[in-house]
Amino acid sequence: MRIDIVTKEFPPEIYGGAGVHVSELSKVLARQVDLRVHAFGAPREPEVDGAKVTSHQAPPQLASANAALQTLGIDVDIVPEVSGADVVHSHTWYANMAGHIAGLLYGIPHVLSAHSLEPLRPWKAEQLGGGYRLSSWVEKTAYEAASAIIAVSHGMREDILRCYPEVDPAKVRVVHNGIDVSLWERDENTEHVSALGVDPEKPSVVFVGRNTRQKGVPYLLRAAAKLPADVQLVLCLGAADTPDLAKETAALIDGLKAEREGVVVIERMLPRAELIQVLSHATAFACPSIYEPLGIVNLEAMACGAAVVATATGGIPEVVDHGTTGLLVPIEQVTDGTGTPLDPEKFVTDFAAALTEVVSDPARARQMGEAGRKRAEQHFSWDSIAETTLEVYRSVLA
Repeated sequence: MRIDIVTKEFPPEIYGGAGVHVSELSKVLARQVDLRVHAFGAPREPEVDGAKVTSHQAPPQLASANAALQTLGIDVDIVPEVSGADVVHSHTWYANMAGHIAGLLYGIPHVLSAHSLEPLRPWKAEQLGGGYRLSSWVEKTAYEAASAIIAVSHGMREDILRCYPEVDPAKVRVVHNGIDVSLWERDENTEHVSALGVDPEKPSVVFVGRNTRQKGVPYLLRAAAKLPADVQLVLCLGAADTPDLAKETAALIDGLKAEREGVVVIERMLPRAELIQVLSHATAFACPSIYEPLGIVNLEAMACGAAVVATATGGIPEVVDHGTTGLLVPIEQVTDGTGTPLDPEKFVTDFAAALTEVVSDPARARQMGEAGRKRAEQHFSWDSIAETTLEVYRSVLA
């Protein structure tokens, strides 16, 4: 069986959970099928972990075009190479149109994995302008025509059926994201955390992620102001999506630094060894997302033995076992697609209280971390996820 995966992200160009998913899934699938990966970005090695890989850039004539239009140019460039596949499997809206067109052109099943949904990220209009309308059209078109849709959580499945009521529920299967626990293991050494400015002897709250509206960073920063004075806040923070968000975040960080010590901001993607050490020394890992289909970063933190404090939204409750591997913070959200808390101050206060509860009891936090490690090992292995994915492929070929 030949499977062609289409993806924006693939090593070494990975910046989010979807890229991690494709990379890890591909390693396992390549041992069982003829796997071809078509990825956006600079040229790569022609074979990576057993998969044949090609890379694609926007056509030169679109160099100054809207980013969404450039994406479609890359998709069209990919389509001819999918000829001969038994199944084409696309990841995120960036790749969906390549999968959709290839399915139509070659009469092959198109399977897509849903890592997020455009209707639930309306703030992207701030970034993309008319490009957001284009990306939304691409996603809707592909979802309604797909042979099968893989949702990364049950919460994500519900979101898909709510946002796209024309989709046949029978087509939507749940296959969780996973974690390679052999790569993500607790490291209690201190050379990396100390070099980053983190005191390994003091309690810390750690955040890792992009600075997008969905990640809820401003809520965490407001909650951090309510934490005990000796607690460090470690932010491994990607660039902000918009100038307004960058300005808001910077002002909140400056305010925190003026009021308390131990605010560490790391504005670069850490190598895995450094990130593992940061996570391993976290008393609590914070995930204040207001939209999160699953959250691979929570699995990474759990694999490193960190207690997780996270919003009870999307697929997060399928990962974090409240009271056992961490704490879930309840949230009531508006229904306009933004995920904004109905009562932002209550959400901030509740998040601060949950973080304080964990960091104030290091022994309990350690127990939660150990339980999280076991949960990651037992329920989120890539081998089982790959086998379930193969079952989806077989079902659309039957």
